[in-house]
Amino acid sequence: MTTTDAAETHTPEELPGVVTKLFKGVVYAETDEKIWQSLLGLSSHVRDYVAVLGLDLILDESEGYAFLKSREDPDGTLPRLIPRRPLTFNVSLLLALLRGRMLEFDTNSSELRLIMTEQDIADMVAVFLPESSNEARILDQLGTNIKKIVELGFLRKLRGQTGTYEVARILKAYVDAQWLEEFDARLADYRASLTGATATGPKEEDRT
Repeated sequence: MTTTDAAETHTPEELPGVVTKLFKGVVYAETDEKIWQSLLGLSSHVRDYVAVLGLDLILDESEGYAFLKSREDPDGTLPRLIPRRPLTFNVSLLLALLRGRMLEFDTNSSELRLIMTEQDIADMVAVFLPESSNEARILDQLGTNIKKIVELGFLRKLRGQTGTYEVARILKAYVDAQWLEEFDARLADYRASLTGATATGPKEEDRT
C-alpha cells in the first residue's frame, strides 16, 4: 500500500495510538504492520503533532522504519526529551564496522536481511584490530558491547537461534552517508585509541 492509498483509509482518530507507539521507540513495517499502515496514512498529521514538541518524524518507507528525533537547536532554547550521551569507544567502533558491513551487503547481495552470528561479529572486529592492541581484552568485552547495541535497537536477536542477530536497517539512519565519508579517518582515530589516544565516536542519537 502506498502513502496515498493509506491516507484514504486512515483517520485522525488513529493519531494518538500512532504517536504513542513512536514515543515508545522505533516503528517497523515488519513487526508493527497495523501501526505502520496508520502511520503512512497519517504521516503529515504526525509531523505537525510532534513538531510542537521540537521533534521530527524520520520515516523511511523503502527501508520500513520510522522514529522520532529531536530537532537541531543551536541556541539551546528547547528542552531535550532525550539527552545526547556519548557511546563507549568499543560500542562506537562496533557500530561503525556493522554499518560498513551493511554497505558491503547492500552492494553485493540481493537479500534484504543482514544476519550475523556472534562469531561473525568477533571475526569482523578481530580483522580490524592492529597487532599492538590488546585483542583478547577487546574481544572479551564483545558480549557486553553486543548487548548494548541490542538495547539501542541496531541488532535484533533471532528467535530460536542463539547468538544470531539481524542488523537493523535503521542503522543506516544513525550512521549516515556523511559519517561514512569520514569512515577512514575515524578508523585511524580508532586505531590510535587502541594504543592509548582518545577517539571521537558517534553520539547516541535522540530517538524516542
